[in-house]
Amino acid sequence: MHAFGADFAVPAGYLNTPSIGIPPEPVADAVAEAVQRWRNGKDLPGGFDEAVARSREAFAQLAGVPGDRVAIGASVSQLVANVAVGLPDGARVLVAAGDFTSVTFPFAARPDVEVTERPLAELPGHVEGHDLVAVSLVQSADGTVLDTEVLREATEAGGAAVLLDVTQAAGWLPLDVAWADWVVCAGYKWLFSPRGCAWLAVHPRAHERTRSVAAGWYAGDDPWTTVYGLPLRLARDARAFDLSPVWFAHTGAAEALEYVAGLDVAAVRDHNVGLADSLLAALGLPPRGTAIVSLDADPQRLAAAGLVASRRAGRVRAGFHLYNTPDDVERLLTAFG
Repeated sequence: MHAFGADFAVPAGYLNTPSIGIPPEPVADAVAEAVQRWRNGKDLPGGFDEAVARSREAFAQLAGVPGDRVAIGASVSQLVANVAVGLPDGARVLVAAGDFTSVTFPFAARPDVEVTERPLAELPGHVEGHDLVAVSLVQSADGTVLDTEVLREATEAGGAAVLLDVTQAAGWLPLDVAWADWVVCAGYKWLFSPRGCAWLAVHPRAHERTRSVAAGWYAGDDPWTTVYGLPLRLARDARAFDLSPVWFAHTGAAEALEYVAGLDVAAVRDHNVGLADSLLAALGLPPRGTAIVSLDADPQRLAAAGLVASRRAGRVRAGFHLYNTPDDVERLLTAFG
């Protein structure tokens, strides 16, 4: 189908973007061409640097920060570990109850750090006494959207740092996150990228509190001259927290993120939320203003109707993205009977 200026080979009834996004054709083509070059021995390692740089800059544009604030990695938890290890012994971290564990586990894995869970809506009221608030902008399980303005006011008043995971938001929700100390994101959902690419935006005030947990050659001040020997010579900007890139993932991400960065994301939000809220209205439920819907439904019945969704937290999770249409809503309603 054709949507928002691109062609997608997405099947009807695909509502599983919160798990795996379907790429527009140029993204899939770029990855296929890279695999073919690899198969024919036509690539050199340095040939992927351009794609990495493009994906970094495009994510920076989406996050509203300069490119030199962005580190690259393969997953959210890898990049969050750079923040978790930088916390002092005895630090107190506040997280949302039921948040995705790639956000919370890196902190909980430290026995000398205290991690406290509170319901998402109650986070601002519990900031006092905490050193860091780590939370997803959009909750993976049910699509609840964080009130960032309220959280920002509370953390600035309480002197707490903030880490935001925008994995379930970037690509459909306009982002106003440049104020946060850290912003982390995986690309294989709403950003249409292959799995294996993620980004961490580091605010200058948080740079010295971030640690290069898995420092390697790609984190060097000049990756192609820091491949051998000591001393340690890391980049002076956020590239110091880079992980060696997954080449094919960034090949796709370069195309995907540039496509998303060129969209009117507010229009994408209106499209996605419009479909989700129309489904809720037809089911007699109030609108929620999010692209992700959590339903009490039989997943086998939905699968039998040709719908693709996920089961999360004991409920069926459906996500509406720019390639979904009212026909997908009708298919879901028909499956409900």
